Amino acid sequence: MQTRGIRGATTLQNNTKEEIKTATVELLSNIIKDNNIKLQDIAFVIFTVTNDINADFPAKYARQELHFDSVPMMCYREMEVIGQMPLCLRVLVVVNTDKTQSEIIHCYLKGAKALRKDLYTTNE
Repeated sequence: MQTRGIRGATTLQNNTKEEIKTATVELLSNIIKDNNIKLQDIAFVIFTVTNDINADFPAKYARQELHFDSVPMMCYREMEVIGQMPLCLRVLVVVNTDKTQSEIIHCYLKGAKALRKDLYTTNE
């Protein structure tokens, strides 16, 4: 079994708790479904948000809504870069899996599709 990273990102319309909750649940749910992940196989999760997202912690909603109670998680701010995509929530889910790197399905939703057009999934 290998340790693999699964990337994902999405955008919000507004900096609200409800939007952070919805975006977090949608993004993680897609990653879990697309990669057939079991909770016990998740090593850890790192969330990053742009500076304009500060209404709440994404990890809070992963615990509350998706039962990530035993999963170590951290939330960070993205570097502030001129021209960066606003209201962007990114995630790195590190899992133990038998999949090869090329079998991993990364998930880019909404406006974040522009970040990695070569990787985004089409399901929303």
